[in-house]
Amino acid sequence: MPKINPYLNFDGKAEEAFTFYKSVFGGEFLGEVYKMGAAPGSENLSEEEKNRVMHIALPVGKDILMASDIVPSAGHQLNVGNNNYVSIFPESREEADQLFNGLSAGGTIEMPMEDQFWGDYFGSFQDKYGVYWMVNYNESFNKQW
Repeated sequence: MPKINPYLNFDGKAEEAFTFYKSVFGGEFLGEVYKMGAAPGSENLSEEEKNRVMHIALPVGKDILMASDIVPSAGHQLNVGNNNYVSIFPESREEADQLFNGLSAGGTIEMPMEDQFWGDYFGSFQDKYGVYWMVNYNESFNKQW
């Protein structure tokens, strides 16, 4: 069975929010806090946008709360609805493709399933009912959880 985790979007407040969540839930961030400035093609971002969070994760019990900030210069807008994603962690690339293709049918693909620079096989979309989803396969992550 795939693992499902909530994924939140913020407008420049992801790290602040997660520092607060960490103070409530305890624990430590899972891995490092990745910033937009570390991504390929970020040279044209403002310093403020380079410092926005690309990915942050906080284990909460057996689940993981995750988030990122939007990038306004890339046309991103934070609207009610796209501030939450359902993030699925399938057990194989084949399952990732099956879930992505099935759930995205009739919806709008944001990022097709592809190998990403951070090492994962990832894609995202809004389904035909308006729910936002991320499908993320990482062999090391699955062994850990």
